[in-house]
Amino acid sequence: MRTARQLRLTEIGELGQLRLSAARVGVLGAGGIGSPVLLYLASTGVGTIGIIDDDDVERSNLQRQIAFGTADVGRPKTTVAAERIRALAPDVRIVEHRARLTDANAQELLGGYDLIIDGSDSFDTRYAVADACDVLGIPLVWGSVLRFDAQVSVFWSRPSSGSPMRLRDVFPEPPAAGTVPSCADAGVLGSLCGQVGSMLVTEAVKLICGIGEPLVGRMLVLDALSGRTREIPLAAPSRPAALPRVSPEELAELIAEEPTITMLDVREPDEFAAGSIPGARSVPLRTLLADPAAVDVTGTIVVFCQQGPRARAAGRALAAAHPDADLRLLAGSYAAWSAAFEPSGTQ
Repeated sequence: MRTARQLRLTEIGELGQLRLSAARVGVLGAGGIGSPVLLYLASTGVGTIGIIDDDDVERSNLQRQIAFGTADVGRPKTTVAAERIRALAPDVRIVEHRARLTDANAQELLGGYDLIIDGSDSFDTRYAVADACDVLGIPLVWGSVLRFDAQVSVFWSRPSSGSPMRLRDVFPEPPAAGTVPSCADAGVLGSLCGQVGSMLVTEAVKLICGIGEPLVGRMLVLDALSGRTREIPLAAPSRPAALPRVSPEELAELIAEEPTITMLDVREPDEFAAGSIPGARSVPLRTLLADPAAVDVTGTIVVFCQQGPRARAAGRALAAAHPDADLRLLAGSYAAWSAAFEPSGTQ
């Protein structure tokens, strides 16, 4: 009875509804976009919904974050959102991740889901989730809103058909700090957040049920002031050959044979301080990307981060700036080295 009107859609029907019930969807952010996404996923009949957010409800959120009320100010967003979902659809399994997603934990947080919907509001988080989805091969349903403008697309490194399309194919690197205002600075129309959230759920339903034409390779651009929507075709650029990889064991042999080998740890300074490969140099990814030509690449260079995405981004930048350099990536990055050579298997 709950999904009777949806079951009447021949494209969905009973089989599609069973697929929705079996689906596991992770939602990054329970804010302006995430709030309507969570509620519509639940009402649609998605069986498992993960909520990833480490913020508490603030009074300024209530203009657009429709999962929350005045009485919820000061409470964790994941807790309140879970309560709203249970009130709407008691059979939904909810997984609360009260954590900030980073490069270091992205694959662990996202690995158990069939697809991810990104409603986050920072570039660091957006690129961390995109890189993790690329590695995991799961679709990323993506939307952004600022002022009266919005964008919606689907990025997928291993699509079931057609060509791959990744966030970095469209936006290779985050914009420089201070060049793009936040919603707190520039403002945002709350109803447009709801419109975009609804569109993201529609894309998720299409992907789960295997119907229609998902927005892979296309981006919808919305201008709320003019009431116009236009579609931009996306084309992935030709990619250079992947950098060679060395296993932790091969790296240990290289270190013994070639004491001058350079190992670049592109994690953040606090991660480096907590533990790294002996002899490695700390060159945070932000610093490296700001001027890759300034990095000394004499001899053999092995690049690593925690899990791999940041090392690949660093490797691409270094290869472009130093086409003749002997660059390699550590397979599995520091997590693999730690598991192989450190007794605890951790930092």
